[in-house]
Amino acid sequence: MRRLALALLLSFFTVHFLFAQVGEQRTDLSVGLNGGIVLNSVSFNPTIKQKMKVGPTVGITARYICEKYFSLHCGFQGEINFTSVGWKENNETSEKGYQRTIHYVNVPLLASLGYGRERGGLKGFLVVGPQLGFCIGEAEKDGARFYSAQLAGRSDQHDLKVQRKFEYGITGGLGLEFSTKSGHRFIVEGRYFYGLSDIFSNTKKDPFGRSANSTIIAKVSYLFDVKKTSPPLTQKVKSEK
Repeated sequence: MRRLALALLLSFFTVHFLFAQVGEQRTDLSVGLNGGIVLNSVSFNPTIKQKMKVGPTVGITARYICEKYFSLHCGFQGEINFTSVGWKENNETSEKGYQRTIHYVNVPLLASLGYGRERGGLKGFLVVGPQLGFCIGEAEKDGARFYSAQLAGRSDQHDLKVQRKFEYGITGGLGLEFSTKSGHRFIVEGRYFYGLSDIFSNTKKDPFGRSANSTIIAKVSYLFDVKKTSPPLTQKVKSEK
């Protein structure tokens, strides 16, 4: 799995290098804020019945567009996000079941490909790349504790704290961006994160062979341009005329 993540990083920089040889150069830097909701489950093996756990995500975004390759706007995007994920177990005898909330600082490192208006209009885009994360805290809520019929014994996952705080995986998504001519950008986006690392140890003596996060993300962002590509000299002459 680590080799797969490394291969994705190498592909990321290879694609950029190829684009840089033939595309029109851009130096557009935009920064801003993002926020939204996540729907998360943990891929346990052996399987545990779950519902999607809803949590918030909020962070900062920086995007650099470096090339225009035919009609594609190619660049890089980095984020620092604070996200609450975890899992919520199905409970057949009570709605007040067990749930675990895990708080992460996530850093997606994304390739960005856009098609549409660079400024003053609508653009669709694709983002894809690796995501790194670090667990900064966790909390549990066990409504079933108050039901004596369900207290025969706690499950393995209830007794375990997060053992592997560092997380890595692959994320990608699609979105729409509306920009003004003055450089304000409003973005709606959907993503999916597939965890390649486990939150618990997965040796033969451990209860789970796999315990990785799987996340659906819906978010909105507001960016503003801090650096724009200067128009070519021929365009400046035409505008002066």
